[in-house]
Amino acid sequence: MKRLFWVAVGATVGVLVVRRLSRSAEQFTPQGLARQIAELGAAIRAFGEEVRAGMAAREEELRSALALDEPHPNGSAGIDADAAERLARDPNATWKDTH
Repeated sequence: MKRLFWVAVGATVGVLVVRRLSRSAEQFTPQGLARQIAELGAAIRAFGEEVRAGMAAREEELRSALALDEPHPNGSAGIDADAAERLARDPNATWKDTH
């Protein structure tokens, strides 16, 4: 009975080791490498999309703070020198706050 137990334990451990080694070896086959490269490409694309979204949001904040899209009474684009100075003192202010 004791020998049968150890044979079963040995067979179980052997099967588990072979399965793990097979999985590890599969990663280095052409198909496994292609899958890893595809996953890496998808991660890089997702990162790029997040960076572009952050850049667009920041550009919108800057355009709003500098009033680049606002109509101006004098017909100029952006803020005047006095408003720029006030904005430099208080970066959280917007163009509307400086006038």
